[in-house]
Amino acid sequence: MKNRYIRTILLVEDSMADAEMAMDALREANLANPVVHVEDGVDCLDYIYCRGQWEGREPFDPAVVLLDIKMPRMNGLDVLTQLRADERMRRLPVVILSSSREESDLARSWDLGVNAYVIKPVDVAQFFEAVRTLGQFWAVLNQAPDKD
Repeated sequence: MKNRYIRTILLVEDSMADAEMAMDALREANLANPVVHVEDGVDCLDYIYCRGQWEGREPFDPAVVLLDIKMPRMNGLDVLTQLRADERMRRLPVVILSSSREESDLARSWDLGVNAYVIKPVDVAQFFEAVRTLGQFWAVLNQAPDKD
């Protein structure tokens, strides 16, 4: 049943400029996956768990979550902590896409079970290429196992 539809790419980014660049890059990758953009960790969890404004949506997991770290209301590391504590969400691919180069953010992300950590390049062309590659790998090529 899971393979009958095209799963979304969930982009969690509070900067509208970065979100627009990421969405443009994903469109340029010609992925069939729709992109859903939310602006903080609370909205991310609401989307994943079909709560709030997302109540009533089809309850399918995204193909991948592209997650910023530094956001209002709930940061990306707190989101990752909650997802990895949930048995159902343990295998959900999560990619940190952040401008943070802080060693503590990187180490904590890996400790929490992030699938990849990508530092947003300052160069726009590099940013586009990184996001296109992420989208193609995580939404199309990667297959998570059904069980541990």
